[in-house]
This record gives sequence, structure tokens and C-alpha cells, in this order.
Amino acid sequence: MRITRYAALAAAAGLLLAGCASEAGNQAEDAAENTAAVETDVSFDAGTTMARLNEAGAITIGTKFDQPGFGLLNPQTGNPEGFDVEIATLVAAKLGIDAEDITWTETVSANREPFIQNGQVDIVVATYTINDTRKQVVDFAGPYYEAGQDIMVAKGNPDDIAGPDDLAGKTVCSVEGSTPAQNIRTNYPQAQLTTYDVYSKCADDLRNGNVQAVTTDNVILTGLIAGSPDDFELVGETFTKEPYGIGLKLGDTEFRNFINDVLEEAFEDGAWAEAWDKTAGDISGTEAPEPPKVNRY
Repeated sequence: MRITRYAALAAAAGLLLAGCASEAGNQAEDAAENTAAVETDVSFDAGTTMARLNEAGAITIGTKFDQPGFGLLNPQTGNPEGFDVEIATLVAAKLGIDAEDITWTETVSANREPFIQNGQVDIVVATYTINDTRKQVVDFAGPYYEAGQDIMVAKGNPDDIAGPDDLAGKTVCSVEGSTPAQNIRTNYPQAQLTTYDVYSKCADDLRNGNVQAVTTDNVILTGLIAGSPDDFELVGETFTKEPYGIGLKLGDTEFRNFINDVLEEAFEDGAWAEAWDKTAGDISGTEAPEPPKVNRY
């Protein structure tokens, strides 16, 4: 049972602290006092998205289900896991929403904007690059991470691909609706581009020899390689900057500012680095980088 709709984490912290007391009665009393204190301090203005979600005690979040380290579906729990999931859960917690009250919806690259616009999700946290085209139809909080486009090839690099200029005449796979796919179309038109809805299909094509390269953000490719280290490798250097943001409805400035506040707090108190270390950092063997600067446009 939820203790309050807007103090779930603080209540849990109160219970943990109370556990240090020697008497069960003192434990319950201390927990109640901690919960009550948070109830007094936390509130949202009526009519805001934050108030609506807090009152509902639930949120629907779009994320990827096929990206190790950022958003990968766990078949045993039925929930996705990864850095994006952890970041989204931090936002939900600040709204007073328990992790078990999050509804996770798979959002592939091509449907992220429509899902936000149609209200099928409240926010999208899905390796979602902030760019000017997308900002015409949705708003973004963040960025909370900056990636860069890279290239994955078969182990041993049999086609001697060293960078994007070497993709001319090669069959390259990416995901429809993604910025990497659009970048190939615009700047490397001599590459033969094949697209799918998810990157796992690109990885299968590369493994089976149907394509000669897969291109997307480096951290996505790193996750795919971690799952098949004998099959794939990265080549060259990143050749774009991909700032990841949290997508939300266009014009909801109060909600965007709230999420930006949550991100900045997570940058400062270590929660962001902790989320990285146990997800993408654990898979890639890399320490948490410096967080990016939030863009309050």
C-alpha cells in the first residue's frame, strides 16, 4: 500500500532509519514522523501536470525495450531495465510515484513524438536526441546525457570500414525515425541504408551478413556489443553529438522546468552517477562521465 502519493521514497527512507531503533513501537512512530514531515514540505500547484500525476499516483513512461544498458526488457519481470529507466524512475519518485506504479510503454524511434502528442505516454525517456525538428512538436527537458553516432561492424572488420566516409556502396542498417538514420540519408547518401523499427533487427542482419554495418549512437552500439562480443566491434570515432532529453508535451513549461530541476538535483547529489554505474556503466565498464548542462530554453 502506498504511504502517500507524493512521499513514497522519503517514507521508505524513514522506515529504514527507524529500523535502527531498538523497539518496534519507536520504529513505527519514527517512520510516521518522517512521512508527515515530507507531506508538509511537498506540494504541487493545482492544475499542473505534476499535480495531476501526483494525485493519480501513477505515470506512463515511454522507453526502449531493446537497448542493453539504457532500456532492455527483462522477460522475468516484464519491465525494462537500464539508464533511461533509472532516470525516468527518479522523475517519477519526485512526483511521489512508486516504481511499481509506473506503466512502461515501448516507444521505438518512429513513434516517440506521436505517443507524446496523443497522450499515450506522459514522458519519453528513450535515448531521445534533442534537435530543432523535434522541438517543433514536443518539448524536451535535459539533456541528461550526450552520446555520439558511431559504427558497428562484424568482428574483425572484414570490409575495412574506418568511418562514415567508408560507408559509400556499403549496406548500412539503422532505425527509422532516428537521427543517425537521417544523418546517413542527408550526409552520406552513397551508403545503402536499410531501416527497421528496433536495433536488435539491425544486429541480427549484421550477424547474418545481410548488412555490412550498423550505425547509431555509440552507447547503444556498446550495449549490443556487450551482448555479443564475439560477433561485433566498434570502428572509428563518434562523428556527431547526440544530447539525450526527456520528451514531453509541447508547451508544458512548468513540467519541463520541474523535470530539469530533478535532473540537476540528480547531477549534484550523485543519483545520476549511481544510475549510470549500475546500468550502462556496468555493461560498458566505464565510469560515469561529467553530466551535461541542462538547457532551459
